[in-house]
Amino acid sequence: MKGTALVTGGTGGLGAAVTRRLLDEGWRVVVPWIDEDERERLAPLEGLELVRADLFDPAEVAHCAERAAADEAAPLRAVVNLVGGFGMGPRVHEAPVDEFERQLRLNLRPTYLTSQAAIPHLIAAGGGAIVCMSSRAAVYPFPGASGYVTSKSAVLGFVGALAAEYKADGIRVNAVLPSIIDTPGNRASMPDSDRKGWVSPEEIAKVIAYLCGEDSGVISGAHVPVYGVG
Repeated sequence: MKGTALVTGGTGGLGAAVTRRLLDEGWRVVVPWIDEDERERLAPLEGLELVRADLFDPAEVAHCAERAAADEAAPLRAVVNLVGGFGMGPRVHEAPVDEFERQLRLNLRPTYLTSQAAIPHLIAAGGGAIVCMSSRAAVYPFPGASGYVTSKSAVLGFVGALAAEYKADGIRVNAVLPSIIDTPGNRASMPDSDRKGWVSPEEIAKVIAYLCGEDSGVISGAHVPVYGVG
């Protein structure tokens, strides 16, 4: 067993693919959940532990990190921050500030709290990897998504800060920047879109698993584009 990976958002369309990929590669995987229907998507899988946790609550996040680090035979060595969301709206001068703040909270707070709670355990284990989910929109913005674009750009800044702060502790921190992910939810919300450039959850999961593993041991502070070829 490689160790334990803590995967937030691990019950979602992308998260389920990441969880299964890591399990297939021999990781013990801990996944926090809040939605009963999505929880059932993953249960039962060998090597998987599901922990009920509100990832906006620091105490519950800390408890989740402790559960992830509880197996001495498989210390916590990887954190994958997938929780987030997308929102469209009017241009900035026409948009309510509440929606802007909602996007910042959704795409930053769980990533910050989970990383913060997990880092002491990663240090205790001798180092490890943190992977954060940004977006192609952070480098190629489009109209009507100022909150989303800003929050996903901030994820890149957070990745850079963590990579600098914890380099000496052997913790690598990288960001993955996908284009549109080919999930049932995105297909339903964009039924007429050309899906040639969409990326499957399984392809993104391969990249994330690589960044969690020892083969990527010299990579930190990277912004990895996963845009597809269409």
